[in-house]
Amino acid sequence: TMVAHQLISAIKSKCTPEEAMVLLKDLPNPLSEEESDPTYHPLRIDVFVSVLLHLGNKSFSHSFAAIAKFHHILKLLADTEEGQIWLLRTMFEVWSSHQQMMVVLVDKLLKTQIVEPSAVANWLFSSEMQPEFTKFYVWEIMHATIRKMSKQVDKLQQDVEDAKDKLDAAKRKQADGLMDDEDEEIPTDDIIERMEERLEAAQNQQKRLFLIIFQRFIMILTDHLAKCEGNSIDYNTPWYKWVIERLQQIFLLHHELVFRYISTLESLLFTSDIDFHILEIFQQFCALRS
Repeated sequence: TMVAHQLISAIKSKCTPEEAMVLLKDLPNPLSEEESDPTYHPLRIDVFVSVLLHLGNKSFSHSFAAIAKFHHILKLLADTEEGQIWLLRTMFEVWSSHQQMMVVLVDKLLKTQIVEPSAVANWLFSSEMQPEFTKFYVWEIMHATIRKMSKQVDKLQQDVEDAKDKLDAAKRKQADGLMDDEDEEIPTDDIIERMEERLEAAQNQQKRLFLIIFQRFIMILTDHLAKCEGNSIDYNTPWYKWVIERLQQIFLLHHELVFRYISTLESLLFTSDIDFHILEIFQQFCALRS
C-alpha cells in the first residue's frame, strides 16, 4: 500500500514515533462497516507491524531496536486483547518460516508488555494457528508465557513481603526509640496497599491464563471426540494422543501454579459434564497432589 511505502521511507529517514502515527491515521478501519466503535484497527496494525518487522529483519537486535523505538505506537495499536491477537497474527504472517524468530519476538512483546499472556494463549489456540498446533515452537511459546507470568507474580509477591518487613522493622525501631534520619526509605501503608493491588491484578491475570489454556484444550478435544463419534471412527488418533500429552505436560510442568487455582478449575471447567477422557487427565493430576 501507499502508506506502507511512505512509512518505510519515513522510518528509514529516522522519523519520530509521532510522525509515523500521523501516516497511519489516514488508514480506514475495515471493522467500521460492521461495528460502530471497533476495539482495534486491524489495518493499522497490519501495515505498521509488517513494515517494522520487515525493516528489522536483519537480526534479533534490529527487531528489538525497532520494537523499543516504536514501543509507544505498538502499545496504542494493541491496547485491547483483540488488537494484541491481531498483532501476533501479523507477526506470524511475516515470520511463519522462521520459528526461532517468532519465539524470541513473542518473548520480547511480553517482556515489554505490548501483549498480555492471555492474548498469546488465545492466539496459539486460534483457528489460524491450528495447522501449527503440533509444532514444537508453539509449545515453547506456551510454556515460556506461563513461566513469564509466574515470574511476574513471584516478583510482586516478594516486593510486597520485603516492603512489609521493612515497615515492621521501622515500627520496632521507632518503638525502641532507635529511629535514625539516615534510615533507608521506609514504605508507607499506602505504598504497600498499592503493591498488593498490583499483586492481586497479576494473580487474576495468571488465573485467567490457566482458564483460557484449559478451556481451549477442553474445546478442541471435545470437538475431536464428537466428530469421531459422529463418523463412527476411532478417536485415539496420533493427533489426539499428542494433544492429550500436551495437556498432561501443562499440568505436570506447572503443577505448583495450577494447584493454586485447582478449585476454580474444578468448579468452572473440569466438571462432571465434560467427556470422561478429558476429565480423567484432571483427576489423575488431583490424585498426584493428594
